[in-house]
Amino acid sequence: MSLGAVLMAAGSGSRMGFKPKCLLRLNGQTLMERLIEALMQAGVDELVVVLGHYHQDIAPFVRHEKAHCVLNPRPDEGQISSQRIGLQALKPTHDRIIMALADQPLIETVDVKQLLMEFKTRADNIEMVSPRLSSGPGNPVIISNTVRHDILKQGSNYGCRQWRGEHPSRAHQFLSDNPHFVCDVDTLEDVRALETSKGISLTWDPS
Repeated sequence: MSLGAVLMAAGSGSRMGFKPKCLLRLNGQTLMERLIEALMQAGVDELVVVLGHYHQDIAPFVRHEKAHCVLNPRPDEGQISSQRIGLQALKPTHDRIIMALADQPLIETVDVKQLLMEFKTRADNIEMVSPRLSSGPGNPVIISNTVRHDILKQGSNYGCRQWRGEHPSRAHQFLSDNPHFVCDVDTLEDVRALETSKGISLTWDPS
């Protein structure tokens, strides 16, 4: 079975002081590099990284032979536009596709493998799988190629959330207590809270 992935990193970082969140560093490695490593070590065969704002700054950190960048020319239209561009750019032959966000600092290979195992052991009618914690839904999300086709047949305002809303019986959220799935950084306050609560320090490249 072939595994594709879309990693979305097109936003303006407006709540982060207009800086690219995926270039925050943890232990000297950018979040972009960490997420690419986690996805690839989990067995991804092709990774599409969707860039928009700051694409010239971020692209040099996409250095894996199985990864390539595509540009969202209208990133301010929101996450759905990046989802659709990423899905369109993937080869059409993948059986499973991971939809991931580039601002999740704690996602590791083991977390991606857990998501893949939940998808592998899903009920026959399930086409979308994602984690859910007591605090709410998490990411990444994994979908079948059927969902990819369904999404791309619809209009520009249709993405994963809209598909799940129309097909609730075919979407499964597995219960988890793993905080990695719900940890993201949208603001400087989020960065400070992560250091205060978990002792995890995210920093910008001093250069």
